[in-house]
Amino acid sequence: MIRWLSAAIDGQDRGRLEEAFRWLYTFVRPQSKAIIGLMLLSVCSSALVLLQPWLTKLLIDEGLLAKDYGMLVTMAITMIFVGIFSTGLSGVSRYLHTRLSGRILFALREHLYEHLQTLSPQFYGGRRIGDILSRLDGDVSQIQRFAVDSMFSALSSVLGLAGAFALLITLSWKLSLLVLVLIPLEVLWLRWMRRKVERQARIIRERSADLSSFLVETLPAMKFIQAVSQEKRESGKLHNLSNHYLTDLLKLQVTEFFTQAVPGTLTSLTRATAFLIGGYWVIEGQWQLGSLIAFSTYLGMATGPVQSLLGLYVAIQRMSVSLDRVMDLRRAEPDITAPDTPAILPDDMQGELQFDRVCFRYQDRDAAILDHASVIMPAGGTIALTGPSGVGKSTVIDLLMRYYDPQQGRILIDGINLKQLAPMELRKRVALVSQDITMFRGTLMENIRYASPVATDAEVLAASDEARLSDLIASLPLGLETPLGERGSQLSGGQKQRVAIARAILQKPIILILDEATSAVDEATETEVIANVNRIFSGKTRILISHRASTLSGVDLRIELKDGQLVVENSVSEVELNGIN
Repeated sequence: MIRWLSAAIDGQDRGRLEEAFRWLYTFVRPQSKAIIGLMLLSVCSSALVLLQPWLTKLLIDEGLLAKDYGMLVTMAITMIFVGIFSTGLSGVSRYLHTRLSGRILFALREHLYEHLQTLSPQFYGGRRIGDILSRLDGDVSQIQRFAVDSMFSALSSVLGLAGAFALLITLSWKLSLLVLVLIPLEVLWLRWMRRKVERQARIIRERSADLSSFLVETLPAMKFIQAVSQEKRESGKLHNLSNHYLTDLLKLQVTEFFTQAVPGTLTSLTRATAFLIGGYWVIEGQWQLGSLIAFSTYLGMATGPVQSLLGLYVAIQRMSVSLDRVMDLRRAEPDITAPDTPAILPDDMQGELQFDRVCFRYQDRDAAILDHASVIMPAGGTIALTGPSGVGKSTVIDLLMRYYDPQQGRILIDGINLKQLAPMELRKRVALVSQDITMFRGTLMENIRYASPVATDAEVLAASDEARLSDLIASLPLGLETPLGERGSQLSGGQKQRVAIARAILQKPIILILDEATSAVDEATETEVIANVNRIFSGKTRILISHRASTLSGVDLRIELKDGQLVVENSVSEVELNGIN
């Protein structure tokens, strides 16, 4: 099956397609029992559909034309019961089909989301978020529809075609030859049209991604757009994007119209021919009227499945576009991976950090951020990391958080190489409070508790008090249970940073990193917050990054990132800095 699907797509790498279909099959296989059950229901439904025209034939030929009222009543009652049973079976099938589709769709989306969680910040820096959303939503849905809907559509079509063709031969083998003329013509037409459909479908997916990206980029920045009076400019951009999308959508509609219109016209011509020939036989008394009506119905049932099967061939082309876009995300490799047997961090960690001849550069840049840099950050001390903007201080923090691994050298925590640690386990012990605070839709309580979901209400209140959030909580109508808007838009920058500090307090880390964490508060508040941080995290390693001299005053160790080196400017004692550059 997988090889047939990949063989149906010309001009693409067969190996990549087979890999993609095998990946897709891993989500279908766990639902095999539900699929088998639905297939049995599909067989029953197809049989009931095929039964209806035959009952009509009997009603006309054996009841009306034979003037047998008893047969007429019997066939009418039978048709009613078959219709009721068919309707009930259809409802059950639809319910089970929706449940199966949902399970596969959400499993696909959750798997991709979990994979995206393993990718580095550099991946997201080089991608449009709207494009990623488009792939997670539209493309995954397209794949799911193919994986489920097309499967049952193909089964129903095969059963319908086989049953209808058998009954056509039973009614008249001579007229049945019309189907053998019709099918090759439809195959040739759809084979010619499939590449046009694929090309237009790919363009539409890209246009949709452009629209999603525009909205994702501009809606959060609406306040800035209003501040610089550029509303008309952005509306114009949206208008142009919409026009491009509509133009290409209409092209796709025209292409799909002709793809389906020609086979539909051929089917109408075939049925008209059948009526002309069969009607002549009825007039001449060589055939019965009911047989002609049943033959015409079965002819439609035979050509319909043929179109569905050939349409499935075209659908593969469209689905391959979405599958390729999704597999592009799936094939993105994480910059770091957890070791097969990760080291265990001891409960009595001290928090000493050591850079040992560390080299790191981004793949798309020539200049190295770190070039054989070595330094020791003593446990329990307050360390200031300084350097001009853009020199790479945040990258050093990303290395400590293990978003990246150095290309050479080692980074050690209490003598354990970070590469030996599972990233999740490391990050539980390291709390980062940055300038850009992430807030989620939910209550203030939920946002504070985000890094420590098991924290009690009393612990949240204590952490809020330590982070000087008491006044904010008192001013809110529902206190900690007050819902916050999108991204916490109703909070000021300083309030968000206090929330982030409260999160860090609940996390109880061994190492605390403050990356411009107090930039949004005034110096008096900053002094108070830093004093509280030093008190709360006394004995823990604290790393401060700030452009304010007041923030960095009184630190134990000052390290400057300069020319790829971590240069020690001052220290607590010569003993602690033994071995540092």
